[in-house]
Amino acid sequence: MANVRLIARLDIKAPNLIKGVHLEGLRKLGDPQQHARAYYADGADEIIYMDIVASLYNRNSLSDIVRRTAEQVFIPITVGGGIRSLEDVEKALRSGADKVAINTGVVMRPELIGEVATRFGSQCMVLSIEAKRGGSGKWEAYTDNGREHTGLEVVAWAKRAVDLGVGEILLTSVDQEGTRKGFDIELTRAVSDAVRVPVIASGGMGAFNHLVEVVRDGHADAVAMADVLHYKRMTLPDIRESARQAEIAVRTL
Repeated sequence: MANVRLIARLDIKAPNLIKGVHLEGLRKLGDPQQHARAYYADGADEIIYMDIVASLYNRNSLSDIVRRTAEQVFIPITVGGGIRSLEDVEKALRSGADKVAINTGVVMRPELIGEVATRFGSQCMVLSIEAKRGGSGKWEAYTDNGREHTGLEVVAWAKRAVDLGVGEILLTSVDQEGTRKGFDIELTRAVSDAVRVPVIASGGMGAFNHLVEVVRDGHADAVAMADVLHYKRMTLPDIRESARQAEIAVRTL
C-alpha cells in the first residue's frame, strides 16, 4: 500500500490565511507563508494553497505567496482558485506550484482538463470538488465555496473528469468542513472506489480517529488538514506517530 499523505491545507484571502466553517464565516489567522514553513518543518508531505475568493473576482492572487513559499518549502505545492486557462496554469507553475486544483474553470469548460493534462501532464491536473449531500444518498458538486449549484452529481462528475485526464481529486465536504466532527466517510468512499486516481479527503478533521476512519473506511489516499493544524489542536509529528501506531503507512522522516 502506498503511503498516506499528510497534507496541510491553507485557504487564502489575500494576503491572509483564513479559516471558516462550511467555507463561510472566515477568520483571519495570519501569514500563510509562515504557517507553510512551519508545516514543512513539522513534516507535511504537501501544501495546498486555495484562494477562496478567486472565483468571485475571476482571478488568482497567490503567485507572490507561492513564489516566496517555494524558495523555502521543498515539498509539492498545489495551488487552486480562479484558474480558468492554460495561461493561468502556466503562471501558477512558474510561481513554484507543482500542481493546480481547478473547480469552476473545468465545470464551465470540461475540455480544459484535457488541455492541462496534455500540456503539463495528468499529475499536474487536480480536480477540486466541493460536495454537498443531497437526497437519495447522492452529493452535488458546488462552486464558489459551496454557494453555487452545478447540477453535477459528484461521483459521476469525478469519473468523467478522470476519463478526461484528471490525475488526482481534492474532495472537500462542505457539510463537514470546519466542524471538527470528522470527514464524510460515505462520500470519500464513493468517490475513491469509483476512480483510479488518488483522492485527497478534505473537510472535518478534528481528532486522530477521523484520519483512521477516512483512510480505512473511506479509502482516501491522502488527508488534507486545516483547522487542527492552524489552531494547534494537533501537530503533524503527533499525527504521523499516531498513524504508525494505527498501522497506517506514512512517510518515514
